[in-house]
Amino acid sequence: MDLATLKALKPREYADAADGYRRTSEMANAARDRIASRTVVTMRNALEGKAATAAVGQLTELARNFHYIQTECGLIGSALDAFAYEMEAAKRTLDAALADARAAGLTVRADGSVSYPPGGEKGKDGKVPDGGTATGLTDDTASAVGRQAANLDPNPKARVAQDCTDRIATALRQATEADTKWAPKLRALKADDDLTVSDRDWADTAADTRGVRAAGREYLDSLPQPPEKGGPRANAEWWKGLTPDEQAAWTAMRPNTVGNLDGLPATVRDEANRTVLAGARGSAQVEYDTWLRQHPEPPRYTDKINPRTGAPMRGVKVSNTAWETWERDRKEARAPLDGMEAIQRRFDASGAERKPEAYLLGFSTKGDGRAIIANGNPDTADHQAVYVPGTSAGLGKIEGDIERAVKVWNTADDAAEGESVSTITWLGYDAPDAVDTDSPFEHYAYDGAPAFNRFLDGLETAHTGDTAPHRTVIGHSYGSTLIGAAAETGRLNADDVIFAGSPGVKVSHADEMDVPKGHVWNEEAPGDPVPDIGRFGHGGDGFIVPSDPDFGAQQMTTDTHGHSGYWDEDSRSLLNQALVVAGQEDNVRLESHNPLTSDEVMRSK
Repeated sequence: MDLATLKALKPREYADAADGYRRTSEMANAARDRIASRTVVTMRNALEGKAATAAVGQLTELARNFHYIQTECGLIGSALDAFAYEMEAAKRTLDAALADARAAGLTVRADGSVSYPPGGEKGKDGKVPDGGTATGLTDDTASAVGRQAANLDPNPKARVAQDCTDRIATALRQATEADTKWAPKLRALKADDDLTVSDRDWADTAADTRGVRAAGREYLDSLPQPPEKGGPRANAEWWKGLTPDEQAAWTAMRPNTVGNLDGLPATVRDEANRTVLAGARGSAQVEYDTWLRQHPEPPRYTDKINPRTGAPMRGVKVSNTAWETWERDRKEARAPLDGMEAIQRRFDASGAERKPEAYLLGFSTKGDGRAIIANGNPDTADHQAVYVPGTSAGLGKIEGDIERAVKVWNTADDAAEGESVSTITWLGYDAPDAVDTDSPFEHYAYDGAPAFNRFLDGLETAHTGDTAPHRTVIGHSYGSTLIGAAAETGRLNADDVIFAGSPGVKVSHADEMDVPKGHVWNEEAPGDPVPDIGRFGHGGDGFIVPSDPDFGAQQMTTDTHGHSGYWDEDSRSLLNQALVVAGQEDNVRLESHNPLTSDEVMRSK
């Protein structure tokens, strides 16, 4: 970067280009929404047959392509804004130095050096000190030496000239560094010259986001920062205080931050998290394909060996232990991708099979993974329900937990008498991996409880309805333990609590659950061993579980069997949960041995 180029540079032009890319990103987002949320939904509900299925598939892929355009153009816009910000800083430094040089009667040369005329008091020889030329220095040591020399010069113009040329040199260095840094970043934000947005393209987008975020740290640091350890209300105020351009910059450059801030609107979190998901899914697919190439599949079966002769027995096959090991390792390598594909399938099914619009309110691949998926917009819902899965829950196994919340939504929506419902799968904590080795430890619950309480508070903060929503939390297995820990250590922001297959909830009585008396509900199915594990575990020194009479929960009729049947279709177990979620508690069917009498229930309302 030379002096003439920087003088002529107009950073505003790059900012204007950034505005154009942001508008393109917004148009792509609108097109994606029209296709995925309207056109595809209408076609699914109105048309049948192979042609309709093929058309829906093509439109779904087109919507994903628009999502790619939205993401890449948003990144380009933010990159150009960051570049313009850095060049504007360099330009201000240069313009100030040039103005000071003009005011002092100095001459700025084409190479950035500054000449000064003779001046100052006459010396003993009767002559005015000579003029000269100062050369800019940006190295700290060299610059200090240059300033010292200028200060010793009898011509006072020498000091001014040295200061001006140093600032010119600094401006040129800043501009050169910005140009060198951003040129390759902007060149990288370029799609392949084909019409297919592949998994590798999305993996590249994830890398592009990391690159733009790292290069644009100075620009992001200049923007208002999210409150450090702030609660949902502080997060919401921060977001509302940003300009649209600032919001776009945070969403493009730090989507993982925006997507996981409790208190922000569901639509904002969803947009940010879908970008993170798309990039992570593309990267996971590329990694899995690489794993397959590096680990060829061995034969599934081998010939059985005759123990007497040691020769293969023709036509007699046995399972190959090498294949069994390979298959176990393959499933483990593919587990994160399985979870991400399950989430995407839930998105793609919106509007079909009685599934409402889905919102991704949290996502991460760290550890066993995190994901928070809402059915229906919780910000506008009259009734909210948050389902917390238990032991062995993780991103790779999330499909079943997504479907449970969908089933609750379907049944509660029927029972809600025209009021709106949103049900949420909250996998926002590190669940125990196994019942026998991990679930006896309580730290999983206490570690996840603060995040759960913040999430519930965030639902309240982000809600836009005229009246506060009715909120229910549902805990399955160890998920109930986390809910109890959240009530024990903080404030559980809920109106009703439902436990299903609970091994214990860390409090000794329903009155400690932060909800009105009579609004703690429990289901324990025949054949479910988990409550007994909590009740009689630890050498007989177990916990009080919600199905024990001393706990004081409302015992709902449970007509399913085992630990995983509480959400069976058309079951009373599922219907009872949905009635609570929909605010229809009077229609809940209770077990005859319910420890709370009907008179006590009525007095509590």
